Amino acid sequence: MKIISIFNNKGGVGKTTLVYHISHSFGCLGYKVLMIDLDPQCNLTINSISEDQLLKIWEAEDKYIDDYGRSMKECPDEYNSMLNESRTAHFLLKPTEEGLAELEKISPPIKLKDNVDLVPGRLSLHKFENKIAENWNSLYSGDPGVIRLITAIRRISELYATKYRYDFIVIDTSPSLGILNKVVISTVDGFFIPCQPDMFSLYGIRNIGQNLQLWKNEFNNIYTLISTSKRSYFPTEFVQFLGYTIYNAKMNNKSSKSAERYNLALAHYNYVKQIPEYINKFITPEVRIHLKEDMITLPIGGEAIMHSHNTFPSMSQKYKAPFWDIPGIENLEEDDKGTIRGNRRDYEITKSKYEEFTNDLLKRIAKLDEKEV
Repeated sequence: MKIISIFNNKGGVGKTTLVYHISHSFGCLGYKVLMIDLDPQCNLTINSISEDQLLKIWEAEDKYIDDYGRSMKECPDEYNSMLNESRTAHFLLKPTEEGLAELEKISPPIKLKDNVDLVPGRLSLHKFENKIAENWNSLYSGDPGVIRLITAIRRISELYATKYRYDFIVIDTSPSLGILNKVVISTVDGFFIPCQPDMFSLYGIRNIGQNLQLWKNEFNNIYTLISTSKRSYFPTEFVQFLGYTIYNAKMNNKSSKSAERYNLALAHYNYVKQIPEYINKFITPEVRIHLKEDMITLPIGGEAIMHSHNTFPSMSQKYKAPFWDIPGIENLEEDDKGTIRGNRRDYEITKSKYEEFTNDLLKRIAKLDEKEV
């Protein structure tokens, strides 16, 4: 099992759409995958389930998020029944946040499709992030409770993988370099960066690379101060870089100047060709040493999913389905039927495109095991 994340500290690059669709692509290829929504904005969750279903989950949890320990003791029968139903990521993290005994059992995930499940998000996740910030310095003294707090996300991921036999856990994060993402990114196995062909993505790579080096140094310092048994809570190796992809880029307008490569407008390509240089400069070699040179210089999947999907993401969110399944949905609204079914081939061909992308990503993930050997 591998835990991966898609990360960029700039919003609006299509990160959540990418998480959702590569997870479904994993499923189409026969891998079992769990998505965990750790973005407090909950966009992945909203893309996956109805608001009514999410509201029902949140309302049942409200008093536990307010005071988990007290609510658990006052209503033990209700609490046990709660664990038999799907719960949010924050609910699962709440016992560790409050310094209580960890969950005796994990709640079932939400089944979206064959091979694809979800642990939904919750707006209250900022409370867990605040608890990490309040206790971070105690890591250096090896405080067991703080170590459990910092590693709780990975531990819960491993519990789910063991019980439900997932091949991959895919974690969605916010576009932030805050302490929650520092913990998430530093304790997953691998991550990659979705980029748009603009100046902001270049700066995003620089910011991520610089912070990643700082995070790596912090964790290395912590490891030297704590015992071997406490280090076992953490992954055996610091997170590894899996590459980048160009996402949501506009195709070349035939009447404008263009670059032959990637079928992009020349202005976009001028940014794209700088990305490998920025990666080599700012993503430290220690976290990309396992990648071949072409895996650093070339985007994951090449052009497979590079170009804009236009209105497809909004339809995906509306009908809670990956692009390629939308034309086959029986209850399409009348206003959508003509447009969707008139573009059926464009929708359905995205399946092979995402599988092409995912197969390239799988080759990069396999390099993580080669490095461990």
